Amino acid sequence: MEPVAAMAFDSRTCEYAKYVRFILQLSGYFTTFVFKLIHTAMYKDFQAYLQKELNDIKEAGLYKEERVIVSPQGPEITLQDGTKALNFCANNYLGLADSKELVKAAKEAMDTHGYGMASVRFICGTGDLQKTLEAKIAEFFGTEDTILYAACFDANGGVFEPLLNDQDAIISDSLNHASIIDGVRLCKAKRYRYANANMEELEKCLQEAQAQRHRIIVTDGVFSMDGNVCPLDKIHALAEKYNAMVMVDESHSAGVVGKTGRGVTERYNLRGQIEIITGTLGKAFGGSVGGFTTGKKEIIAMLRQRSRPYLFSNSIPPMIAAAGIRMFDMMKESNELQDRLHENTEYFIGKMKAAGFDIKPTESAICAVMLYDAKLSQEMAARLQDEGIFVTGFYYPVVPKDQARIRVQVSAGHKKEHLDRCVAAFTKIGKELGILK
Repeated sequence: MEPVAAMAFDSRTCEYAKYVRFILQLSGYFTTFVFKLIHTAMYKDFQAYLQKELNDIKEAGLYKEERVIVSPQGPEITLQDGTKALNFCANNYLGLADSKELVKAAKEAMDTHGYGMASVRFICGTGDLQKTLEAKIAEFFGTEDTILYAACFDANGGVFEPLLNDQDAIISDSLNHASIIDGVRLCKAKRYRYANANMEELEKCLQEAQAQRHRIIVTDGVFSMDGNVCPLDKIHALAEKYNAMVMVDESHSAGVVGKTGRGVTERYNLRGQIEIITGTLGKAFGGSVGGFTTGKKEIIAMLRQRSRPYLFSNSIPPMIAAAGIRMFDMMKESNELQDRLHENTEYFIGKMKAAGFDIKPTESAICAVMLYDAKLSQEMAARLQDEGIFVTGFYYPVVPKDQARIRVQVSAGHKKEHLDRCVAAFTKIGKELGILK
């Protein structure tokens, strides 16, 4: 080809390439624009649906507003607007959420072990503090081994599927926590359900479940909305009669129930005899984060191999583990906090009953003040906050329909004057709203 002709060809080729690139770019812009229009239209339909649902909740007076606190969690807290209130709706049963001992242990661990673990344990190694905490938990409950999780929701969500399959049976109390319900859903085992603490129904379920290979009865230690303790002695007896295992979630009972706060297994003299116990560090045990499963060593070993929340989530950070270790040491050294909690609970419930309130039977630090009407529970909680009492109204679907209540949670951190102020505020508002005669 002649040089001049070649130059002409190259020039035409370059112009053509620019034109093609321009067309493709324009086409890309158009395609993106069309997809954005479609996506926007799709979300607008869903957005309208959500807005209607949210408006319906607000109009029914049932919209949940988050209340921001700017102080440490304790018996008295400071809200974002600067007002102070007595806190009666925290799971801070032993008053340890602002413990100087636990804060000190956490700070020291950050200096020696850093901030976080940055991965899951079987990949990057496990911390010595986490292993020590697992041993402390097993010692506390009288079990053989323990596995830590980011939360008890993960512990309950990750316990059933690795252990049971469609040849097995799970028999669950009707008022078990949502995390247990979700964990059961993830497992292929046949499901049975018995009415809360109803041993006749439980026995019928066990009889039917003889058709399955393995059976496990699952119950909360303390049912969080009512405050009642499960009849573990009767459950254990039925488990032995029908060759079943038992799992107890001690989240609201550990640190609270039993003379030394070792939960319902201590309450019924069954320490070390229950196959699986789950629990949390986020309530009585310091009020932070972290959950655990403790029990028979083979069960814990299998969970380490197959439990998905353990295998695919970071371990709790060193500072949480260190604070947990110190907390269990404190509980071993003294029973002062448990004694004070039991005294406070007995005093408060006695005063509330004397005032005329309808209180659910309880052996825990949970006092369910029954109001039955959902809107009334919200109004009373709001009016009590105006009186400097921080509580929460609960209603369907958190509790059954027409079973709305205010759940009061007593702490070892409360003083007698705190309890008296709370009872006085309840009495005042209760009379104003026609709850009390």
